[in-house]
Amino acid sequence: MNRTVRVISGKYKSKIIETLDSRDTRPTTDKVRENIFNILGDIEGDVLDLFAGSGALGLEALSRGAKKAMFIDGAGDAIRIVKENIKGIEEPVEVFRNDYRRAVKAMSKRGKSFDLIFLDPPYHKNIAPRALEMIDEYGILKMDGLIVVESHKDENYNTSPFKSVKEAVYGTIKINVLVKEG
Repeated sequence: MNRTVRVISGKYKSKIIETLDSRDTRPTTDKVRENIFNILGDIEGDVLDLFAGSGALGLEALSRGAKKAMFIDGAGDAIRIVKENIKGIEEPVEVFRNDYRRAVKAMSKRGKSFDLIFLDPPYHKNIAPRALEMIDEYGILKMDGLIVVESHKDENYNTSPFKSVKEAVYGTIKINVLVKEG
C-alpha cells in the first residue's frame, strides 16, 4: 500500500502526495523537506527533481515559487506516481522516465539548465558523485544555482567542483546544499 505525505507550505500547501511503497524508493520525510526549504529560502526559477520518486521535492519547490519543474526517474512506478501527483499543478512541468546519465546528456543537448537541482539517488550505491560530475560536465546547473543532495549520513563523496554551503544531518539522512564554485 502506498503512503501519503503533504506539501508543507506555499501555494499547494496540504496537497496530498502519494509515495511508493518500495525498498528502492524512500520519500523525503516532512521534517527533512521542511528543513531543506528552510535552508533554501525563497525558490525561484527552474527546478530539476532527479531521482524524483514521488516528486515531493519538486512539488514543494513549485508550491514555494519555482517557475517550472522537470521530474526524472528511472522507475516506471515512480513516474506513474509523479504523473498522479502533478495533477492540478498550474506551473509547467515535464516528466520523463530515464536513467539519470541519459537524462543529463539529453537535457544538455536540449539546452536545458536549472536554478535548483534535487539529487536524491539510491543510498550506498555511489551514484551521487557520478551524478555531480555529469551535472558539471554537461553544464545543466545555471550560474549561482544550487544542488541539494540527499544521502545516508554515513556516505561521503567528493563534491568538487561544487562547494558545500550547508550540510545537516537529520537522523540517518544527510542533506548537503552545494553551489558551483566560480
